[in-house]
Amino acid sequence: MQFFKRIFLFLIVNILVLTMVSIVLSIFNVQPYISQYGIQYSDLLIFCLIWGMGGAFISLALSRIMAKWMMGVKVIDPKTNDPHLKGLLDIVHRLAQKARLPEMPEVGIYKSAEVNAFATGPTQRRSLVAVSSGLLENMSKDQIEGILAHEITHITNGDMVTMTLLQGVVNAFVMFLARVLALILSGFGRGNRRGSYGSFVMFTILFQLVFMVLGTLVVFWYSRKREYRADAGGAHLAGKEKMISALEGLKAYVKRRVPTAQKESLQTFKISTPTKTGWALLFASHPPLEMRIERLRKH
Repeated sequence: MQFFKRIFLFLIVNILVLTMVSIVLSIFNVQPYISQYGIQYSDLLIFCLIWGMGGAFISLALSRIMAKWMMGVKVIDPKTNDPHLKGLLDIVHRLAQKARLPEMPEVGIYKSAEVNAFATGPTQRRSLVAVSSGLLENMSKDQIEGILAHEITHITNGDMVTMTLLQGVVNAFVMFLARVLALILSGFGRGNRRGSYGSFVMFTILFQLVFMVLGTLVVFWYSRKREYRADAGGAHLAGKEKMISALEGLKAYVKRRVPTAQKESLQTFKISTPTKTGWALLFASHPPLEMRIERLRKH
């Protein structure tokens, strides 16, 4: 059932992207960027910006729905009488008030043995904080508060929007540079059409792969910086010792491999991910927990 949900959501998102991009291209009257006179760079740039940013922002707009569907997040009823759930709501609401969020985020739980949590949503007024059942079962109340403070800080800082903007810009420039270089090297699109369309496609795919890897380094570098900021914000909201205790608690579980957890598309927005070392750290969305703890202790 979960597999079919993911397929359905994937198709819906892609249909929305294609529809929205087609509408926007029509509004801006963007014509084919290759004409008998050569490359129309302005049309190519607009084309790439719309395609690059379109998918990113549609995904952001649907982020709460995607989290609920793909991870099975069950939103807690604010009027619940369950003392454990009510206690979780109270912590989130108190932290959100301290962070001066304009509206309280939805709070949800997803069933998973992993010890983790994440925040998502397109705006501060339409956000979601979700924790795993494994986290609730294995962490103390103070540690849970520290983790929730970290996630609330992500919402306060607008990290979801910033990451979307960054990814959209990277996507756009990857598309633009790949096509410009492919057109130059293949000769396709010149007035006499000497180049072959096949070589143009081949070069485009090659350059997109290379530039996407380079662009990913930038995205992950920024992602690691925002994790440090969220830790600092969590320490401000919940207290430095609670934030450090939360990160130390996560160290005991981060080496566990939970197969279902590793397949999720929201790893970037979780409080921790499997630790990477050496060159692999460049492709990590989160700094190692040891470095995060050390930085909190020093500051």
